[in-house]
Amino acid sequence: MLWINCGLNAATIQGKVVSVADGDTVTVLDATNTQYKIRLQGIDAPERAQAFGNKSKQSLHELVHGKQVTVDYQKKDKYGRVVGKILLNNTDVCLEQLKRGMAWHYKQYANEQPKEDRETYSLAEQQAKTELKGLWKDKQPVPPWEFRKQNK
Repeated sequence: MLWINCGLNAATIQGKVVSVADGDTVTVLDATNTQYKIRLQGIDAPERAQAFGNKSKQSLHELVHGKQVTVDYQKKDKYGRVVGKILLNNTDVCLEQLKRGMAWHYKQYANEQPKEDRETYSLAEQQAKTELKGLWKDKQPVPPWEFRKQNK
């Protein structure tokens, strides 16, 4: 597994997505009925109060809600959420959100991703931007990290 090559300890959660908070956060229930709040690694989706926030949430909901997923992760964030890559039948859900134009590649944390994911995610964001998909239809989309700063 690529994580090991990075010198990081990886872990896996398998379970059903029982709720979608926004375009980059879900709750997964495992076989022991333990709930995990999962922050999708490598992407940052628009906030709910932001343009495309609801569309991003809806996109993620359509992709994973009620479905069995695997979450590969190596850390938790400052809010206690598991930060991980969600796989649905071997499809990278984080990457899918980028391809649909429903999130930015979160380059601030790109060093936490395997090199292959960094490159794939960056290309997917560029492709969505070029094709004016999703949030890229806006003339000047505001990245969520900028939106959060402005609305503190």
